[in-house]
Amino acid sequence: MISLINISKKYNDLEILKNFNITFEKNKITCLFGPSGIGKTTIANITALLTTVDSGEIKGSENAVYSYVFQEPRLLEWYSVFGNIDFVLKNVYDDKKRKCIVNNYINMVELMGYENYKPNALSGGMQQRVSLARAFAYPSNFLILDEPFKGLDIKLKDGMINLFERLWNIDKRTVLFITHDVDEAIFMSDFIYVIKNRPAEIIGKIEPPKYNSKVEAKSVLLSLSGTSSNI
Repeated sequence: MISLINISKKYNDLEILKNFNITFEKNKITCLFGPSGIGKTTIANITALLTTVDSGEIKGSENAVYSYVFQEPRLLEWYSVFGNIDFVLKNVYDDKKRKCIVNNYINMVELMGYENYKPNALSGGMQQRVSLARAFAYPSNFLILDEPFKGLDIKLKDGMINLFERLWNIDKRTVLFITHDVDEAIFMSDFIYVIKNRPAEIIGKIEPPKYNSKVEAKSVLLSLSGTSSNI
């Protein structure tokens, strides 16, 4: 469990966070839901210790090991599918174990037969599957998903969400999930924090699994966020 306590952060004169508090529960999926530019990625980067804070405290990060899945796959062009996953494991496992882990994740994301393909020979959805496999293959205990399904068509998005769910149920980790898509938030999350304003503040929290249906949870989230559609 990682907590941000009374965090404040400015970029020049732009105040992003002021006395901001949030907790990410162990092995749960916590969603930051809100419009683009509100500070969700800054919160993620602070949680991952990639961005320093002006004041406040980060608790529980001492034993955290992070991996990321971004909106863009961010694959290394000169490496194959196998090589992109293998690259992040080189300083972690010996050759034999690494090969086994990489092949296992390639199989789980249904890319067997594409091991030697370079990223430019893959579709966007396939590239994102490699990115997801890479994040899970790395022995992290805290996974950050920063708009990982943005730009995918509905069929690809549904497939990626189902794939993520399968991987996560096999190997559960604490997840910080960033989105401004209502359906993604409801379908994937244990907790959803609705974030608005500047400096960013939490205006509400819902727990989708506690509702009788995803439709009911979606209605509550839309009402809480003050929107009638994705924001």
